[in-house]
Amino acid sequence: MAKRDYYDVLGVTKNASPGELKSAYRKLAVKYHPDKNPDDKVAEDKFKEASEAYGVLSDKSKKENYDNFGHAAFENGGGSGGFGGFGGFSGGDFSDIFEDFFGDFGGGGRRSSRRSSNNRGSDLRYDLSISLEEAYSGKKQNIQFSTTEKCITCKGNGSKPGYSPDRCTYCGGNGRVRTNQGFFTVQQTCPQCAGSGEEITNPCGDCSGQGNKQTSKKISVTIPKGVDDGTRIRLAGKGEAGTRGGTNGDLYLFINVESHQLFKRSDVNLFFECPISIADSALGTTLEIPTIDGGKAKIKIPDGTQNGKQFRLKGKGMPFMRRGDFGDLYVQIKTEVPVSLNKEQKDLLEKFRKIDNERSNPSIKKFFQKAKSFWKN
Repeated sequence: MAKRDYYDVLGVTKNASPGELKSAYRKLAVKYHPDKNPDDKVAEDKFKEASEAYGVLSDKSKKENYDNFGHAAFENGGGSGGFGGFGGFSGGDFSDIFEDFFGDFGGGGRRSSRRSSNNRGSDLRYDLSISLEEAYSGKKQNIQFSTTEKCITCKGNGSKPGYSPDRCTYCGGNGRVRTNQGFFTVQQTCPQCAGSGEEITNPCGDCSGQGNKQTSKKISVTIPKGVDDGTRIRLAGKGEAGTRGGTNGDLYLFINVESHQLFKRSDVNLFFECPISIADSALGTTLEIPTIDGGKAKIKIPDGTQNGKQFRLKGKGMPFMRRGDFGDLYVQIKTEVPVSLNKEQKDLLEKFRKIDNERSNPSIKKFFQKAKSFWKN
């Protein structure tokens, strides 16, 4: 019998997120698990089918192969090689999935890591605005923010000095409690100790048994050269303090690069619009233009330069992050047409126009020939 489409098996679309895949599989696993359906061959087959589908679609590389080639991607040893005792799951993911769904099968050895995860401090976000010049050169800056730090009095354990946390009376120190749901024995985080396995019977007076206190913190951060708008910088362990032995969270800097009065940025390249007169555009000139490092650069404008012409200055753009090279600066010419002329200027332009008309500029002549032809038609 031909295998069903894995997405149809789980009842999801190809655009389903990892969370949606996991949720869909969980429902099927609960419904068709062999422990809940003893001696039911149909349920067993459906359970295996769902597990095989999830094993492929939850693995990024296998999912990509499946999306491109379908079931053929795994034939003749080209992938999971069939169900094979849940072989479609990489790195023992099957047991991890069922721990997420039903708790520790058989008691589990992941209790301490789960406690540590439960007690980890929260991550923090700090929005930092900098100028384009600061993004170019990088900078060190002191920032101040509100956070929690480990209580000095109790050293973070939440108990009065001289006392220690007691074993949780609700879960017996396991951090998990078991409940029976039909054929399943489901383990869940203890609601009393939040998975720590301990309870505070003699709380610290300074932190009320929390193990940490709210405070204002000031640190120095380094903004690397070349950061762009929206860059995120992670400062490990600089977030809120964990509780009862938990690790600190992280601090994330979100960089906002302010717009510049002269330069526009695109990745590592900069763009600069340079206004020049009609005379300079026609006769040519040499210009000094500003650069983002605070210096100057000379560019030669040849005679006959048209409006919108771009000139590239190699290496005068923004630095690549954590590299030694730079982007480029593009100078775009904007020819300014004068709006107020004195008599002398008008006389000179009239003379120029007369001479120019006598020369019969080819491009202008060609345009009006096309226009006349269009009007005749």
